[in-house]
Amino acid sequence: MTQKAHDTGDFAASFQIEGRPVRGRAVRMGAGSVSPILARHDYPPHLAQILGEAVTLAALVGTSLKFEGRILVQAEGDGPISLMVGEYASHGGVRGYARYDKDAWANLERVNKGGAPHMPQLFGRSGRLGLILIQDNPDVQPYQGIVPLTKATLSQCAEDYFAMSEQVPSRIRLAVEKTESGWVSGGMMVQRIAGDDTRGDTDEPWHEAEALFATLTPQELADRALPMTELLYRLFNEQGAVLETGTAVKDKCTCNEERLVATLRQMPDESLRELVEPDGNLSIDCQFCARHYSVGIGEVTGPVN
Repeated sequence: MTQKAHDTGDFAASFQIEGRPVRGRAVRMGAGSVSPILARHDYPPHLAQILGEAVTLAALVGTSLKFEGRILVQAEGDGPISLMVGEYASHGGVRGYARYDKDAWANLERVNKGGAPHMPQLFGRSGRLGLILIQDNPDVQPYQGIVPLTKATLSQCAEDYFAMSEQVPSRIRLAVEKTESGWVSGGMMVQRIAGDDTRGDTDEPWHEAEALFATLTPQELADRALPMTELLYRLFNEQGAVLETGTAVKDKCTCNEERLVATLRQMPDESLRELVEPDGNLSIDCQFCARHYSVGIGEVTGPVN
């Protein structure tokens, strides 16, 4: 095992299995990223856990992007959770938010008797998962791939996404836990590299990697005391793995007043005037980071006729 990254702290890094047609990525998050995000919103434990998985998945996939921009892991439906977003931006910032019905959530917890809910329970029969790629270049339209949320876990639904939208066989594991010091998470993904004249058939080595990856436990993934290099050695020691230079991941919202004003200017003037406060301002809180904005109505609407 060769260590090329700081595998402590909050980071995401790629790894290679030496001589095998398999590529992988790994993420560890805690006090600098996922913990303040989940603590800020004070969601019920199971809801915080699934949102933590969405944020972890966004970092797992996002740090492999080749452009400046953002990736959103977005799930929505007609269940107790109507919307959940985990976002990773190319500067290393992550954020997350969930919108849910408290009464429907309480009923779900009664039905499950404290057990962890599965994805169809959370998002209903219309539930769907989207991975949305948004480049900073305004001339490039966002790309979105969508799959139904029919599997039990977010990991399994994400595997469906890569199989259907990207046509890349993938295996994904996500783990989120609450500790005495706060929330921690871990994620890992392996993907098959297609065969060619040089590699030949990649079926057998891919199945070997799948079998080894299947032994990975949630406790290992989220264990901050277990260095990622050591975890990879446990999984692939006979095949060998190299952890590459990592990217620091941090709790950082992408909201700002300029973007907010631009968004408000796209809304009908009449709708905005209905929301104005007595002082003549629009009072808006960011759903992700809870930052408060006060925008003068004259900044975003035209003159009154």
